[in-house]
Formats: sequence, structure tokens, C-alpha cells
Amino acid sequence: GVSGGLFIVPLYAFIQSRSPKGECAQAIAANNIMNSLFMVVSALLSMLLLGVAGWTIPQLFLLLAVMNAVVALYVYSQVPEFTQRFISYLLSHVMYRVTVTGREKIPKEGAGIIVCNHVSYVDALIIMGASTRPIRFVMDKSISEIPLLKYLFRHAGVIPICSPKQSEETYNRAFEAIHEALANDELVCIFPEGRLTPDGELGDFRPGIDKILARDPVPVIPMALHGLWGSYFSHKGGHALAKMPKRFWSRVSVDLTDAVDGKLANKESLRVQVASLLGKF
Repeated sequence: GVSGGLFIVPLYAFIQSRSPKGECAQAIAANNIMNSLFMVVSALLSMLLLGVAGWTIPQLFLLLAVMNAVVALYVYSQVPEFTQRFISYLLSHVMYRVTVTGREKIPKEGAGIIVCNHVSYVDALIIMGASTRPIRFVMDKSISEIPLLKYLFRHAGVIPICSPKQSEETYNRAFEAIHEALANDELVCIFPEGRLTPDGELGDFRPGIDKILARDPVPVIPMALHGLWGSYFSHKGGHALAKMPKRFWSRVSVDLTDAVDGKLANKESLRVQVASLLGKF
């Protein structure tokens, strides 16, 4: 029942959120018909295997487990962001007590840019689990290649970036990828400081956000992360990931405010917005 719920509840929400306007009822009705069909088929299969073939109940459960694993892989291949956001939500809420304020500020459709302070190596994981939409993250190339996390980032469509001094090709390719994502009405998240905070304070915003908005003046949603400074994944007390964890399931909050017109925004005004969310102004 629990495992079935992990499929059914999110998929019903997914059907309702992705169905074209005016077709939601038809989509739910078609889904109900498919559910009824598969319930009849599963009952007949159980009767055949247990009564005729002489299978045991553990063997039947094993078959169902294998079939569900195949279905899970198929769902991931068709809708990868569904699984990614689910995993991100589970991981972030297992490690932290996450609360989100202003989630409704994230536009339900259309292009947009989220700008956020950069505190730890799991910032993207927290934001991904808090968002109602898939997000393309612009991330330092070195962070996007962290072992274990790099596979999640890769499938999430992370856009790696570095300074032009390190690799001008990677730098230019990142801005082209951002432009293509925004032109495709996707949601992009950047960390304008360009690096993890070394002291817990909000750093200066680099000119990359101005370059993006000059080409694509889309709405910008300021966001602030609280509670991650001092975690195992932050630079407090030494380099991140190089010290023993000192706390578990601590409180983390994600705060958002109203979107700003991209034609009027710049790195200084956006920094003031994020700083305000952090309580610096």
C-alpha cells in the first residue's frame, strides 16, 4: 500500500498539473480506466500463477517487485524530473527540517530566473526539493562534478560554468545553454555570488546575471537559504566535507519574494532583494 502510494499520489498530481487546460477531467478518466484494466489483469495473473502454476505468495511478490522496478525505470526515462524532484525532496527532508515560505512566488509556467545566496554544496538539492517546477541550475563546474551528486546533477540538466580564464569555451557554452533554456520557457536558478560563501555572509553578485538579463529580460525571483551555514556541506570551521558532521536534522528555511521585472533588475538591486530576505537590510 505504501509503495503503491508512492506511485499513485504523485502521478495523480502530475496528471493534473501537466494536462492541457480543459482536458484534465478526460486525462483522469482515462487514467481510471487504465487502473481498472490493470487491476483485473493483476487479479487474473495472481489466480493463474497461484492456482494453476502452483507459485507461492513470496514468488508472486518477487515477480511484482521486478515488474514495478521495470515500471519505475520506464517512468524515469519518460519523466526524469519527476524522479529527481522526488529523490531531492526525500534526501533534503531526511537531512534537514525544511520549511518553504513564498513557494507560490515561483511562476507556474513560462521562463524565469531564481537568484539565491550560495551557502553549501547541497543548496541545489534543497531548492530542487522545494520547487513546484523542474529547475535548470547554473553551477560551478567543480561542484557539478562532486562524486555521487554529479549523477543527480547531470540528469537534472545542470548547466556547468567556470570563469573565462579557466575555460572560455565552457563559459560561453553555459550562457548559450541558459539562453536556450529561457527561450524554451524553463526555470533557471543561478547563484550570482559565483562561489560558496567563505564566512556565512552574502558576497557581491558577479556581472553574469546582468549579461543574462541583457539578452533575456525574464522575471527574476529572489530567494534566500537560511540554516545551512555551519552544516557539513558548508565552509564554516574549515573546508566543506572535510570535517565531522556536528548536527543532524537541523532547521533550514527557503524564503522567496515577488518576482522582479527582468528589464528593471540588475545585480545590485537583486543583491539588495536577497539580502533583505536574509535580514541584512
